[in-house]
Amino acid sequence: MATEAVDFYFDTMCPYAHQTSLWIREVQRLTGLRVNWKLFSLEVVNHEAGKKLPWERDIAYGWTPLRIAAWLRRIDNELCGAWYLASANALHLEARRPYEEDTARELLAEIGAPEETWREALADTTTHDDVRRDHEHAVNALGGFGVPIIVPATGRAIFGPVVVPAPTGDDALRLWNLVNDAARFPGLYELKVPKTADDLAHIAEVFTPYLKTREWKTVQNPAL
Repeated sequence: MATEAVDFYFDTMCPYAHQTSLWIREVQRLTGLRVNWKLFSLEVVNHEAGKKLPWERDIAYGWTPLRIAAWLRRIDNELCGAWYLASANALHLEARRPYEEDTARELLAEIGAPEETWREALADTTTHDDVRRDHEHAVNALGGFGVPIIVPATGRAIFGPVVVPAPTGDDALRLWNLVNDAARFPGLYELKVPKTADDLAHIAEVFTPYLKTREWKTVQNPAL
């Protein structure tokens, strides 16, 4: 298992992807799994006609952190992953906004990113291309419609697992085995647990920092 790799598509905006990323990091810690960090834009998926696309704005809630991730990934995949962890933790656990310059610069310094990262990543228009390339591959080749998306060794994409909170230890490994097994069934398209009122209350409690901090609307109702 130590030689296995998985592609993990994320958008810092998504609280579900954040929890799933904490789980896949736990699997990585326990097994040596390689995680290839990939980019996906919920702002594009949920774009409203007549409004600016995220790459047409100077700063965008999700697109800007993704451009930073793209720039860092050119240096090192693990540095990209460190930025995703720091920026997602800031938003979803600490109620901070990683798309704001001061916060982003603080987070970048904490992970040891080059001092010029914020300036260079946003000045380099080709970071738009990197984000679009990953996003379009996820949509067109994988059938992606949101995140988290993981692509294990089978090459068949899985949406999810949507799990709150992220399991650890043996539970994390059991879930990893379950996801891998699901990816081996070419005719399996959905396996979903309905959310009860108690489930929605639990999710809302875990997502409280994010719910208080976000500045955008979401199509994920009523939990969000």
